Amino acid sequence: MAIREIRISGDEILKKRSREVEVVDDRIREILNDMDETMHSANGVGLSAVQVGILKRLVVVDVNYDGSPSLKLVNPVIVKQKGEQEVEEGCLSFPNQFAKVIRPKEVTVKALDENGKPITIKGKDLLAQCLAHEIDHLDGVLFVEKMEEGTLQYIDPEEEENK
Repeated sequence: MAIREIRISGDEILKKRSREVEVVDDRIREILNDMDETMHSANGVGLSAVQVGILKRLVVVDVNYDGSPSLKLVNPVIVKQKGEQEVEEGCLSFPNQFAKVIRPKEVTVKALDENGKPITIKGKDLLAQCLAHEIDHLDGVLFVEKMEEGTLQYIDPEEEENK
């Protein structure tokens, strides 16, 4: 496994639509494992392949904080959503920037797992938010495009550390 470089705001690849994965093979599993390691090393809860410069429909998510394995999803699609929640959201591609956005309260996602088997995930609250955020990335949609006007904040990590 390897930690990959996370693309940050201004990188044009973040605005591109990712391509479907045709075959889930060892190369795809390697990318998913690298993404998982990269996400954890950056203290994130989700990461899409486009954020590490790969235009494939791959997502990793870990909102549990309990050591359980991350969700590794291939070709994820939201097939159902319910309700709304206003959340403060950040993104590893927009370091130290946060804004209020509206996300679904609940989602149902169909995807393939890292072995190419079909799976269905039902997520609420933070998991729903994270899945919606990462799937948006696969379509070139960034959270700053969905933010409520005037809510973007920059938090200086050095100031936070000194508190």
